[in-house]
Amino acid sequence: MDLYDNLRKGEKGAWLSIGAYLFLSAIKLGVGFWGGSEALKADGLNNVTDIVASVAVLIGLRISQKPPDDNHHYGHLKAETIASLLASFIMAVIGLQVLLNSVKTVFNPSLEPPSPLTAVVAFFSALVMYGVYRYNLKLSREIKSSAVRAAAYDNRSDALVSIGAGIGIIGAILGAPLIDSITAFLVGLIIIKTALDIFRESVLTLTDAFDEEAVESLSVVIRRVPGVLALRDFKGRTHGNVMFIDLTVSVAPYLNVVESHWITEEIERKIQKVKPNCVVLVHIEPDYSIEEDEEDG
Repeated sequence: MDLYDNLRKGEKGAWLSIGAYLFLSAIKLGVGFWGGSEALKADGLNNVTDIVASVAVLIGLRISQKPPDDNHHYGHLKAETIASLLASFIMAVIGLQVLLNSVKTVFNPSLEPPSPLTAVVAFFSALVMYGVYRYNLKLSREIKSSAVRAAAYDNRSDALVSIGAGIGIIGAILGAPLIDSITAFLVGLIIIKTALDIFRESVLTLTDAFDEEAVESLSVVIRRVPGVLALRDFKGRTHGNVMFIDLTVSVAPYLNVVESHWITEEIERKIQKVKPNCVVLVHIEPDYSIEEDEEDG
């Protein structure tokens, strides 16, 4: 499958998230105000901010589909990672807001119990967002998209927020409003941890970090290619869901151009068999130590 086909597929996940957030935020805010639930209203506002994050992911995927130009020789694939980074910032802000609101409610508990309908809406929202999370997670693994994976984790966080809101509402109905605050605090911590994980992965990608395990496994594959005497240099980086690898290998100095070219093609084929979304550039260097060894012999 073409790389840009994967990016277009990723847009489906972003549109699904946007649609779900629009639907749920309207219901939560409406029922929250009607039923007198601060937790549900906060959850609804949380989904409003999630719409912004999903739009950012969608824009990142759209920009990633632009072909290379004079200023971007490798294309615009890193726009997807930048979208993930932006999503992590928004998630972190939401998590801090949840923590702050939970602490405030400890000192200013609500005296009027909310309507039971608000709890039903909260748990219904959690089920919807869990379904969206499963879909986006599966899609992100299929197309190997960091932005869609970030959106999936955001969906999961929102499902947890809704569960926390539902538990807190039930606690308030039963006369124990402190449960609302404790649950909201724990959910806030989960959201912040998820945001930090996405932030760390995005920063590593944007700073051209490369997985050491991938280097070791691919190095073994390269050294096993017939004609490769040594792997002199290995550099790798990722742009969105695409991996770029630059190699320098040494071969026998008496090989002709056709034989050397065959080695480069075989290296590319072997690597792309392991890593399909991969662009490989191989530089061939002659190993003159072979001639010296033959002369000494």
